Amino acid sequence: MVYKNFIRLKITIIEKQLQMKLKATLFLLGILFTAQANDANTNNEDCATTLSLFAESAKIENYSTALPYLEELRRDCPSYHLSIYQYGERLYLDRIEKASGADKIKEFNEYKKISRERLQYFPNGKKEGAMLADFAQVMFDHQIGTVEEQFQAFESAYAKDKENFTSPKALYTYFSLAVDLQEIGKKQIQEVFNLYDEIISKIEEEENALASRITPLIERQDAGGDLNQTEDKLLKNGEINLRAYAQVKESVNGKLGILADCTNLIPLYNKDFEERKTDVDWLKGVNIRLSEKECTEDPLFFKVSQALHDLEPSARSAYSLGLQAEADGKSKLALQYFNQSAELETDNSRKANTYYKIAENYRKGGNSSQARAFYRKAIDAKPSFGRAYLQIANMIAASSNSCGETVFEKRAINWLAADLARTAARVDPSVANNANSAIESYTARAPSKSDIFQEGMQGKTVTFNCWVGGSVKVPNL
Repeated sequence: MVYKNFIRLKITIIEKQLQMKLKATLFLLGILFTAQANDANTNNEDCATTLSLFAESAKIENYSTALPYLEELRRDCPSYHLSIYQYGERLYLDRIEKASGADKIKEFNEYKKISRERLQYFPNGKKEGAMLADFAQVMFDHQIGTVEEQFQAFESAYAKDKENFTSPKALYTYFSLAVDLQEIGKKQIQEVFNLYDEIISKIEEEENALASRITPLIERQDAGGDLNQTEDKLLKNGEINLRAYAQVKESVNGKLGILADCTNLIPLYNKDFEERKTDVDWLKGVNIRLSEKECTEDPLFFKVSQALHDLEPSARSAYSLGLQAEADGKSKLALQYFNQSAELETDNSRKANTYYKIAENYRKGGNSSQARAFYRKAIDAKPSFGRAYLQIANMIAASSNSCGETVFEKRAINWLAADLARTAARVDPSVANNANSAIESYTARAPSKSDIFQEGMQGKTVTFNCWVGGSVKVPNL
């Protein structure tokens, strides 16, 4: 019994000792964690202070003062704030511009290093393709490396991350360098044509994606609806980028210049026809190039089209045979080929052009309803197709005399035409000048404020029972 009591006493003493040790351990851990938290807070405060000093100097482009702060931030606070890298990239671009020789290369390497750090610590911002395109553009802008090395930098960036290679300026420079290399004998003309097709396709892909996002916003805005702050920003940025892509597309076509004239293309392809007339891929490329450059009256175009259709009936061969039927005055057969071509076509831009071609035939034949249906199909395939919007607007405005019972109703249809022209200008800046002229013309022909007042029509709805259909709400005074 005494022994058992002794054991219980011993256990109790051990338990109390363990509890005391545990309390001491927890106390020490508490002190340690508090110290670490205090250190973290102090570190954050230090980072904030250093960033403030850095940004203050960088904003006024006092980069010599800003550099030591940047180095400290990169070393001690690399994930603290995105602005470290935004201002840091500007700093090194300035140093690249002012440097020469080996120093320029050194500063360029530092620029690439800080950009990669940005991607590491803030991966949700600029993507790899955009970053690599920037590297290539800096090489070109500051004449770093040979023309071939600059081109290779763009080509590698595009191959690495095509999806995020979206800079209009970089797309143009990439193509421009290819033309420059062809001019000095370091690229084949066919390579330039292949890259041209790729770049134009990429630009149109970006245009269509933008137009698809902003068209519903434009339509809501035109209908008098409100946009929230995010939507308003999306619309403004979308329109800015669409203008940039339109300018780049024009510049790319200008850079291609006489390389793609019929006088150069016909001899180039005639020379290789007999040898390559069973090469489907070659025939497709030639067919597209001759069609796009309107070299369709030369016998070579029909030889290529027939050879292609014999080997592999396709959208391109059907379209070409439609052109041939059209040239021969067989309009019904031509439309059959064009429709077949549109149904087979997988490239949305070419599909849209084919539907536009069909619509034009119906419009010229006086069938406005069918024409509009095919212009709409063109827009569905290519949302940034401003010309199609304009053609519908022109047809609507031209129908004023047959759409409406009263003079007011006949003139009111011009409001519909003006709305479509506005949409054309906003989704496709390349037609903006023509669209704006059309808007001015349609608005002048629509009822004036005095007309609205005298007829008592403010806020009322005018419905159209002709082929145009639909209705328009008369503006309030």
